[in-house]
Amino acid sequence: MRPCRGFRRRPARRVSILAAVVSLGIAARPASAQVEAWQLITPPQSSQVYARDGTLIGEIGKEWRTIVSIKTLPAYLPAAFVAVEDQRFYQHNGVDIVGIAGAIKDNLLGATRGASTITQLLVGNMHPDLINRRDISLSRKLREQRAALEMERHYSKEQILEAFLNQISFGHGWFGVESAARHYFGKGAAQVTLAEAATLAAMPKSPVQYDPARYPDRSRARRNTILDLMAGQKMVTAAEAAAAKREPVRTAPNGGVSAPSPYFVDAVRAQAERAGIPVSQGGYRIFTGLDPALQNAAVSALRDETSAIEQRPGWKHTTLANHPRGTTDFLQGAVVALDAMTGDVRALVGGRTYVEAPFNRATNGLRQPGSSFKPIVYATAIADSIPANTIVADTAIEINYDRQSYRPGNSDGVFLGQMTLRDAIAKSRNPVAVQLWEQLGADSVIAMARRFGLSSAIAPYPSSAIGASVVRPLEFVAAYTVFATLGTPLQPRFITRIEDRERRTVFEQSLQSLPPAISPQAAWIVRDMMRDVVERGTATSVRRILPANVPVAGKTGTTDDNTDLWFVGVTPKIVAGVWLGFDRPQPIADRGVAGGSLAGPVFARMLERAGYATGSDAWNTPPDGVTSVVLDRLSGRPALAETPDDRRYLEYFMAGTEPGALRVHARRLFALGPIVF
Repeated sequence: MRPCRGFRRRPARRVSILAAVVSLGIAARPASAQVEAWQLITPPQSSQVYARDGTLIGEIGKEWRTIVSIKTLPAYLPAAFVAVEDQRFYQHNGVDIVGIAGAIKDNLLGATRGASTITQLLVGNMHPDLINRRDISLSRKLREQRAALEMERHYSKEQILEAFLNQISFGHGWFGVESAARHYFGKGAAQVTLAEAATLAAMPKSPVQYDPARYPDRSRARRNTILDLMAGQKMVTAAEAAAAKREPVRTAPNGGVSAPSPYFVDAVRAQAERAGIPVSQGGYRIFTGLDPALQNAAVSALRDETSAIEQRPGWKHTTLANHPRGTTDFLQGAVVALDAMTGDVRALVGGRTYVEAPFNRATNGLRQPGSSFKPIVYATAIADSIPANTIVADTAIEINYDRQSYRPGNSDGVFLGQMTLRDAIAKSRNPVAVQLWEQLGADSVIAMARRFGLSSAIAPYPSSAIGASVVRPLEFVAAYTVFATLGTPLQPRFITRIEDRERRTVFEQSLQSLPPAISPQAAWIVRDMMRDVVERGTATSVRRILPANVPVAGKTGTTDDNTDLWFVGVTPKIVAGVWLGFDRPQPIADRGVAGGSLAGPVFARMLERAGYATGSDAWNTPPDGVTSVVLDRLSGRPALAETPDDRRYLEYFMAGTEPGALRVHARRLFALGPIVF
């Protein structure tokens, strides 16, 4: 398409009557103001946040705006605004006397229309504190006209039009044609079609009424009117306008971002500003490791599964669909997914609805992890040479401390008697974890939690063995990277680098890890024990969704009174956790809820939908220093010839703790209670 023939710069001419009208106005600003109402100022810009594939996932700033030069735009884009807003833009000196006369005539005849020029509109939009366009008084109008005339004396038409295109609001907090094109059409303003340019030009009159995403029919009608105006003013040919009118109104999904990520973007802003980069001032490009496919899957999985929970018979709480506006009393959730080998945050959801509940539960929430804390207890035991086949009784016990008596029970209200540690973690038996805590010592388990990367306080009480001390979801999920890396906890990384307006790198974040928490051998064994949680334990819901050839290790968590539900899982590619609960802790339901049955499916659906449910043999080979023995699952002893096949399983040991060598530690282990070799 050739440049618009009617879009040309003409020298502005003086209008003596205009000067007379404007001379009646009062001063354009208070004496204390630093800027005159006629002056062009640089409006606030935003910083863009990009996913790992280079797609936009959000912006940071009060007004989402990116300033562009008018020289980079197709000629028909500014022409569309001139056609509908101010067709004599190149003939007047800021106030259109012809337009004013026409408006007066129309008003006398009973019709209503304005006569503001683009220059006047710019004055009011750029300096609302000096020229309040909601003020309908004559004095305001005269001040605006005087400022418009003065602006035209100091700036060229091109400068004024460029400022106007970068200033105006297009709704949703999007300002300027670049931001509007990016979010409505998923492209820069330089790439918009003639039809899209006319669609944008339709919006300044009413960004809500002519929103092409919400009201495409209304938007199309006004777009076509503008195309007719452009053709009538010889800016485009009749054929070009007709072709553009045939185009359907198409808008980009998710407001032009590849994945809805407001909680993630908030965390990025906080991290950038903590590093001393003023990204809220705008003009920066922030690159992250977020995976749009996984983020979209996390959002949809949390949305679908929580909605299904609210539809259960007997649901007693407010639902998201029917909650009172301004409240957050409905079921909430959080999802964190990290790259298993780097710690990059691949997905993060801090709640079910950001607009009404922007508090980021994933990064700032403090909740009890319940039994999902137990892998740290078991890791302490395995690292201390207590093997996975050790028999401990799941039985009623009583522990006295600080003049208190503690009697841990199980969520099912029963005790299963003697069992191996492997079975105990798979079936999430609380008395076994508490006995390990007591034997190992609170200080040892708390020190292990610190090595795993947990900074929140772990109380030195036996109830902490089963997750009574609160944790932050992001930090807690990151602790599970120990089982992915075989020993080394990774620090979550949100930002890879930040560039300034000149595309210079001003911040770069390298991968970060803490010192190894446990040996590769201990980490591998505990991870293998956690695979049983998914295969035959409390998280079989995960396996029902993910194929059998997808390696998954994890742990469920359900706190007292069913207040907090968790599942944290590890795969060769992703470490992820899901939390469900209420902002004000209360039971989710009286019965029939657990981390495995409700949080586990969110984890599994997310991986399935994002394409991470792929087979792998990455975990099949144990590291050096790990030996294996075929055992009897019932007794924990080496299997005999007569041991039934369904009781045989392969157990793994750190070298020196396998059957036979194990007796070296018998005296220390007897303190655990009934232990059988």
